[in-house]
Amino acid sequence: MRKLFFITLLFFPIISFSQIINVESLRKVTDTSGWTGNTSLSFSLTKNTNTIINFKNTIHVQYKMNNHLALFVNNLGFEQSGGESFVNNGSQHLRYNYKVFENITWEAFVQSQYNSIAKIKFRGLAGTGPRFKLLGLDKYRLYLGTLLMYEHEELNEEALIINRDWRASTYLSLSFFPTDNISFVSTTYYQPILNDFRDYRIASENSFVLGILEKLSLRVTYTLTFDATPAREVPNTFYNLSTGLLYAFD
Repeated sequence: MRKLFFITLLFFPIISFSQIINVESLRKVTDTSGWTGNTSLSFSLTKNTNTIINFKNTIHVQYKMNNHLALFVNNLGFEQSGGESFVNNGSQHLRYNYKVFENITWEAFVQSQYNSIAKIKFRGLAGTGPRFKLLGLDKYRLYLGTLLMYEHEELNEEALIINRDWRASTYLSLSFFPTDNISFVSTTYYQPILNDFRDYRIASENSFVLGILEKLSLRVTYTLTFDATPAREVPNTFYNLSTGLLYAFD
C-alpha cells in the first residue's frame, strides 16, 4: 500500500486554505524509474470566519530516473462562503530531488500561489536545501527537511502590500504503516523569516488512509495552519477537514 499512488475520487485537493503546500503526501515511494501521476478530487468543510464548503482538483505528475526525481503539482479550488460561490485559490509547485547519499537528498523547488480568502493576490517561492531520512523501516519512515527559500508576496489590503523575505522552511514527516491496508502520514512545517523569528508560519497535515478494496481506499485529512502575521482582518489560524475515496495505481 505504501508504494501505491492515491487518486481522490470525491475531487479536489486536501490543502484548500493552507498557506503552506504539503508535497509529502503526494510523493510516491518507489525504486522504479519512469513516469507516474495522479488526479484528485475531494470535498472539505472549513470553519474560520465563515463556514466554507470546498471542492478542489489536484493534478500530480512525477518522474524518477536513478538518483533524480522531479514532481509537479497543480491545484485549483472552488469554494462557497456566505452564499457566494467562486474559484479563489490555486497553486503550482515544481520540485527536484537528487539523492546524494542513501539517507541524504538535495531538494530544490519553485512555487506560485494565490488565495483570495487569505488576501494573497500572489505568493512566489523558490528554495533549496537537504532532506534527511532519519528512519527507514518497513512500518515507519521519518524525514527531516531544512530548506532556505526566498518569498515574494502580494497582499490585497486597502492598498497592495508587497513583501520580499528570506525564510527558513523546516519540516518533519512521519509515515506509519501498521498493516497492509492502513497508513498514516503526518507532516509539520515551520517557516520563520530569517531576520524576524516573530514572523512565522506553522502548518500540520495528518492523513489517514484505509484500504477498502485492492486499489480503492478511504482517506481522511486534517490540516491546521497558523500565520503569526496574516493580512489585515484575516484570522491567524485556518483548519480544514477533508475526506474522499482514493484510487491507487502503480
